[in-house]
Amino acid sequence: MSKTPHVQTRIGDDMEWEPMPVHPKLYHREIVSAKDADALGIRLNSVLWEKIGVGGRILPHYHDVADIVHITAGRVKLLCNGEWKSFKAGDTFHIPAGAVHSVANDGDVPSEQISIFIPEVSGAPANVRFGTNLVENVYGEP
Repeated sequence: MSKTPHVQTRIGDDMEWEPMPVHPKLYHREIVSAKDADALGIRLNSVLWEKIGVGGRILPHYHDVADIVHITAGRVKLLCNGEWKSFKAGDTFHIPAGAVHSVANDGDVPSEQISIFIPEVSGAPANVRFGTNLVENVYGEP
């Protein structure tokens, strides 16, 4: 490494919930953009923090990228392989490019999820688990 990496932050309370007009009662905050991913030197389209209001839903659709969705709050129904199935906070979906899917709030409070959009790259090298290196704590204890 030629320079010390600089950690970037996003403060949730400073981010506006932006409506997704095509989908009823769907709002998002983009927590990683394609430009952010480029600055990090990684292949990634976007990471969204999404909120689906009571009675709201993401209409059936598909992407030209893979989508990983992790439910962080509430209950949802997922249109998955042609069937609606119920899920709750803590559950995760792996959706390949081209797979038709939909998510609907299935509770009496808004649901929230983190959606990660990743390009599918043919011929890419195999992925490996990341490494971690401990360093001497020169910053003091928190």
